[in-house]
Amino acid sequence: MKILVLGGAGFIGYHLVEDLVAAGNDIVVMGRGAVASRPLPADVRYVSGELGNSRLMRELLSGVDAVVHLVSGTVPSTGDKDPGRDVELNLLGTLSLLDDMAACNVTRILYLSSGGTVYGKPQEVPIPERHILDPICSYGVVKVAIESYLKLYENKAGLRPVVIRASNPYGRYQGKIGVQGVIGTYLNRALHNQPIEIWGDGSTIRDYIHVKDLSSLCVSALLSEKMGIYNGGSGTGTSVLDIAEVVKEVTGNPIPIVYKPHRSLDVPVSILDIERAKMDFSWRPKIGLREGVAGVWASLKEKP
Repeated sequence: MKILVLGGAGFIGYHLVEDLVAAGNDIVVMGRGAVASRPLPADVRYVSGELGNSRLMRELLSGVDAVVHLVSGTVPSTGDKDPGRDVELNLLGTLSLLDDMAACNVTRILYLSSGGTVYGKPQEVPIPERHILDPICSYGVVKVAIESYLKLYENKAGLRPVVIRASNPYGRYQGKIGVQGVIGTYLNRALHNQPIEIWGDGSTIRDYIHVKDLSSLCVSALLSEKMGIYNGGSGTGTSVLDIAEVVKEVTGNPIPIVYKPHRSLDVPVSILDIERAKMDFSWRPKIGLREGVAGVWASLKEKP
């Protein structure tokens, strides 16, 4: 298959492109940077551009069998600071993409949504895909809106979307240290002998999935004929305080913890029900938390 991966030089995109190439697919990557921010396989073409550039998008969509949409100009902690920009970059850009796909007769798309934000404060745990959507941050609101438009274009334009609501991915090459990714941030602080910062009392529970397990799910979902929404997580929860303890254990660094005020955008617990993905794709996460954290630590020590 010829696949256009939007955001394919990002943290998740890098691993997904690597796995799609290994599966024998022809990949083109589009990103916002002038050059790819991470090293891509030699036979992967990289193009710099924006979702709203219809002329460029329609050139890239020519002859494409499927699209992977990983692009996001915000993260949960930054979306609330400027909701208008969140909407402009992410929602309006996606609507332009969907119109361009329809014009080019490209119907297959995998969209990476957010299992950590679209549900809001869960009414049941683990959280199934049928759970009410009640996001408490702009990032989650926009993700829900994009999911709704994917369904709209499915009904009106024959789009064939599959949505993965990812939990909290971590792994090698994770960027935005200090902005997104507790595990990467804590390991980086351990590397530089800096204290770990915890917002609140550390009891916040999240579902952490290794990026390679998430990538494996995305590949299986994209290359299948399945449509609809799937949670992509580990199916287990770990508190932020426990993450800090794992980091101390793996690094051998007894770094101190600094507690900061609780943030309103943090829901108390978020653990995803992943049974549907397991059943439909014969998939399951394989990398345990301690093993995964140790792998990231090893890579950081090799090349900080």
